[in-house]
Amino acid sequence: MQLFYNSLINQSDSLFVFDKEESKHIIKVLRKKESDILFVTNGLGFLFKTEIKLASDSKCTVSILSFQQQEAAKFHLHLAVAPTKMNERYEWFLEKATEIGIQEITPIICDHSERKVIKTDRFQKIIESAMKQSLHYFIPKLNEPITYKEFIKKEFIGQKFIAHCEELDKKSLKNELVSSQNCTILIGPEGDFSVKEIQTALDNKFIPVSLGNTRLRTETAAIVACHSVVFVNE
Repeated sequence: MQLFYNSLINQSDSLFVFDKEESKHIIKVLRKKESDILFVTNGLGFLFKTEIKLASDSKCTVSILSFQQQEAAKFHLHLAVAPTKMNERYEWFLEKATEIGIQEITPIICDHSERKVIKTDRFQKIIESAMKQSLHYFIPKLNEPITYKEFIKKEFIGQKFIAHCEELDKKSLKNELVSSQNCTILIGPEGDFSVKEIQTALDNKFIPVSLGNTRLRTETAAIVACHSVVFVNE
């Protein structure tokens, strides 16, 4: 099944018109024609079965034949991950985490971050593409970048973890996770969290955890953490 995404379609619609850019892609690139069936999600858990009524490359119009709603996950995974020096690695993380089943992502700017300016437009497109490819009907929420100091002051519901490489007392993430609970996990930059940042997290009741016996890159650590949470909740 080929899945399309548009945040504006909803269950009260009988007809829906795609914007010019998407219409051109559907009609000119994919060569869809009238009476063809399109499956569309709005990223809120709904899957719409639609039929093309007007095959226009400027305003492709579909009628909604039926829709179904996917049940939301019983947990909410929020990964706060420092941007990597190379954008491609962070983009890889976003793609794979979306495929695995993350709910929320926040880029955090840390003391040791080498990249401090992030443009989220491209990140959002990568998430949308990964959602469609993996046939998810919920789109992860991508927050705007925020400093570590600002992020750590927020209120979080559920379990809270910080994964770091310092030789301090740490627990195994896989042993600490509890199914059906919300979970926030902090993943630091290439140079790891600073000692001060780790202590701030501990002061705010974050549990220090290990993701294994080897030192992982930022993007790899984030994927390991993401998969661990989803696996526990299967």
